[in-house]
Parts: sequence; structure tokens; C-alpha cells
Amino acid sequence: MAYMSQEKKAKLAPTIKTILKKHGVKGSIAVRNHSTLVVNISKGSIDFGGDRIQVNPYWYHEHFTGRPLELLKELIPAMNDGNHDRSDAQTDYFDVGWYIDVNIGQWNKPYQLEG
Repeated sequence: MAYMSQEKKAKLAPTIKTILKKHGVKGSIAVRNHSTLVVNISKGSIDFGGDRIQVNPYWYHEHFTGRPLELLKELIPAMNDGNHDRSDAQTDYFDVGWYIDVNIGQWNKPYQLEG
């Protein structure tokens, strides 16, 4: 069963914050429903091509290029550090350490592109 605690988040947060800062974006890190590590990117100098985007953590490399892809190539593995995925969709068996979500902007607060 997927489980993400505040303690696990606290261990991953310094690396995640360093990556965000390195790429010139600001965001927050949260735990949702004790199962999902969430990074909400709120503003920065990277043009993601939209102000409210939910990033697919499995197919981001197909949907992004340039600077957005460079950020996500570092961010998503950092969010999964220590995670496992022993799922087998063919037998309808799902076993992950925790889920991850990356949001560019939020439903009530769009991403702010800074010059």
C-alpha cells in the first residue's frame, strides 16, 4: 500500500528544493492523503507552455522539451528517491512505495512566468 509520511517528505525536501532553486522556479512540497508526494510549482523563469498543467510523471519526457524537460528530468527522480514500483498491470497488482504529483500552477492560482 502506498504511504508517504511527513518524515519521508522532510528527508526528500532539501534535494527537491535545491533542484527547484537551480532551475529558477519556486514551489511547495506537500503530502496528500498519506499516499502522494506533491510538488506545486508556482512561479519561475521557465515557460511550461501553460499556467495550469498536471505533469504525467510517467510520460513527461514525451510532453516537454528544453528547460522544462531539464527540470523534470531531475525533479521526478528526486521525488522517487527510495521509492519502489513492483506493480504488474497485467495481473491487476499495484505495489508502489508512494505516488507523486507535479503541478505547474494550481486550479485556483495559475503559474506565474517571471521575466
